[in-house]
Amino acid sequence: MDSSLTVDSAVGADSEEVVNAFTKFFQAPNLWLRVLYVVLLLAVCLIVMKLLMSVLNRALDRLNIEKGLHTFIKSVVKILLWFVTIIIVLGYVGIEVTSLIALLSVIGLAISLAIQGTLSNLAGGIQVLVSKPFKAGDYIETDSVSGTVSEIGLVYTKIKTYDNKMIMIPNGQISSAKITNYTAEERRRVDLKFNTSYDAPVELVKETIQSVIRSHPKALRDPAPFARVSAYQDSSIEYAVRVWCATEDYWTLYSDLLEQVKAAFDQNGIEMTYNHLNVHMIRE
Repeated sequence: MDSSLTVDSAVGADSEEVVNAFTKFFQAPNLWLRVLYVVLLLAVCLIVMKLLMSVLNRALDRLNIEKGLHTFIKSVVKILLWFVTIIIVLGYVGIEVTSLIALLSVIGLAISLAIQGTLSNLAGGIQVLVSKPFKAGDYIETDSVSGTVSEIGLVYTKIKTYDNKMIMIPNGQISSAKITNYTAEERRRVDLKFNTSYDAPVELVKETIQSVIRSHPKALRDPAPFARVSAYQDSSIEYAVRVWCATEDYWTLYSDLLEQVKAAFDQNGIEMTYNHLNVHMIRE
C-alpha cells in the first residue's frame, strides 16, 4: 500500500473525529453554560500561562544569556503553553487528545519539510548562542569573511566589515565553520620582523628596538617584550619582535612600532637591508 495514501487516510480520519466532536458539543443541551465553562477554563489557562512566562523572564534575566537565545526560549515555551492550553480546552469540548496530536504531528511534519533549510539555520543559531564562540562587538574571521559582529540572530549572523559592508551569514554555515575570535581575550601579542644589514651590531639593533618599545605607552611590560635574532638570511639578519598590549590597542601599537623602529634605526645608522646580490670583480 502507498504510504502517502495511508497518511492521507489517517489525516482524514482524525479530521473527521475533530469535526464530529465539535458538532456534538454545539448540539448538546445547555450550550451557553458549556460555552461559559470553556471561556472560564481558557481564562484560567491564560492566567497560569502569564504567571509562568513572568517566572521564566526573571529566570532568564538572572542567567544573563544572549538576547537572541532569550527570545527563542520564550517563544518556544509560549508555543508549548499554548499547545497545552488548546489540548486542555479541546479535551473539555470532547475531542480526543490522541486524534488532535496525530493531526498536528502530520501538519508539523509537512511544515518542517517545507522549511528544512530555515530549520538548519535555526539549529545553527541555537548552537552559536549556547556555545558562545563570539558575541556582538567581537572581531572575528571565518572561512569566508572577517569583520565585527553586529548582531547574532536565530537564523543569520550580521558581520560588518572594515569597508562598512554588512554581511549576513546563515547560522547553519557559521556554526560549522572555523572561527577565529581576535577580541575574545583582553590582551594580544604584536608579532613583527625586521631585517638589518650584517654590518649592524646585533646588540645595538636589539637595544634600539627595546628602547622604542619601552617608550611606547601602549606596550605592556609584563610579559616582557622580546627582540632577538630569528634567522640569518642571504642578505640580512632577521629579528623577531613580540610585544603584548591590550586588545583594543593592537593595531595602534602594530603601526607605531613599524614606523618608530625605522626612524630609530635611521638615527643609529642601522641599515634596513633587502635581498640583493654583491658581485666582486677581481682584476688579474
